[in-house]
Amino acid sequence: MDTVSTSRRGFLRGSAQASLLGTLSGMGLLGAAAPAQAAVTDYKALVCLYMFGGNDGNNMIVPLDAAHYAKYSAARSAAGLALSTSAKTLLSPRTATLQAVPDALAQSFGFHYGMPEIDALFGQGEVAAVLNVGSLRQPLTKAQYVAGTANPSQLFSHPDQTLQNQAGTPAGAGTGWGGRLLDVLGSTGRLDAVSVGAGGLFVEGASVHGNRLPESGELGLAGMNFWPQAQADTRRDALRQILASENPNLMANAANKALLQGMILVDDLTKANAATPLNTVFPGFALATQLHTVAQLIRQRAAQGPGRQVFFVSIGGFDTHGGQVYQQWNVLRQVSQSVAAFQQALAEIGHKQSVTTFTMSDFGRTLTANSGGTDHGWGNHHLVIGAAVKGGVYGKFPDFTLGGPDDATGRGVWIPQFSNQQVGATLGRWFGVEPDKLAHEVFKNELVKFAVSDLGFMG
Repeated sequence: MDTVSTSRRGFLRGSAQASLLGTLSGMGLLGAAAPAQAAVTDYKALVCLYMFGGNDGNNMIVPLDAAHYAKYSAARSAAGLALSTSAKTLLSPRTATLQAVPDALAQSFGFHYGMPEIDALFGQGEVAAVLNVGSLRQPLTKAQYVAGTANPSQLFSHPDQTLQNQAGTPAGAGTGWGGRLLDVLGSTGRLDAVSVGAGGLFVEGASVHGNRLPESGELGLAGMNFWPQAQADTRRDALRQILASENPNLMANAANKALLQGMILVDDLTKANAATPLNTVFPGFALATQLHTVAQLIRQRAAQGPGRQVFFVSIGGFDTHGGQVYQQWNVLRQVSQSVAAFQQALAEIGHKQSVTTFTMSDFGRTLTANSGGTDHGWGNHHLVIGAAVKGGVYGKFPDFTLGGPDDATGRGVWIPQFSNQQVGATLGRWFGVEPDKLAHEVFKNELVKFAVSDLGFMG
């Protein structure tokens, strides 16, 4: 992908998020104050791992039964995108009984060779692969799609689909479904909704406002590096006093308080990690750094008692119109290694059962290739990771017939079998939200249009 298109899409993504996340007052005031008590008796957290650009799920998990694989290979071999176990671009085949479908058939498949750690977690029963998920208003057949019946808007647009996925509705919303879960539970602690790195609408609620931290959890301030340390401390204390004073300008006052509380939170995190550093070694990727920060935040918040947290972390590089063979391997290996380290860190701090991570992306990609890559698609495969997950494969692979009943455009653009609302509701039930509130408050009366609201991949 060329650098010009990357910059443009990055700008659009950032602009769209900024417009919905609002001004500093909408970002909330960071701080390590004692949390407000939500109506729960234990601690749990959800971590949304967003793959910006549209991950090619067709190559992340590949069906290996003869019928599917023949069609897959025919569509992708000429462009050099077809993976295989013989070429060792797919990991060793696995077989799982399909769940959340009428016919519980045995399905053989293989994970992309860049994800051996995810494959190992699957073998331990800690990964659910949820097949062909996407933006839907209601269950949709190809005939209904062609007729334009209740089709989601702007299907192949990066910024629109990013916001729809995180909002949990194709209708669009100024809040995210993670934030709305916290709204319903009455959770209003300042550490309850956090984006690390890039901002995410996912953590924004109506009453819960998401906080945003740098990837490392460290807040670098220009002009604060002095030696001896006492001089730096003096200047920081002076800045704190300035920020703590009231400013008649409302915007300036909100910005000052946000920065002040951010400084306090980062200092607390730094002290806590210095006192009891995590022993888990994380790889040197930006995503891994984000997840390391999340693990620190979980340890700090969970020590304060029962409650709920939602997090947003992200990685880019999935818009693989060209150079996909290397590019997807590179980003998937980062996801796999980073998530594995995160799971190890959760075990270290004693919260492996309490935290569930799930992937989300703009959309899937076409089964057919262009020059070395793939184009924007629709339905996509996602992963749910955690010790509370009922591991396995949920749903079925699309019929890989080009122009067939599952293909919206003739290029292998899959009409989703599961909606974002169904995946979100399954996670929301585990999170502790009642089914009626999930249906009518979190997912805005759209969930009721689907026959199954709980796909069963959570314990």
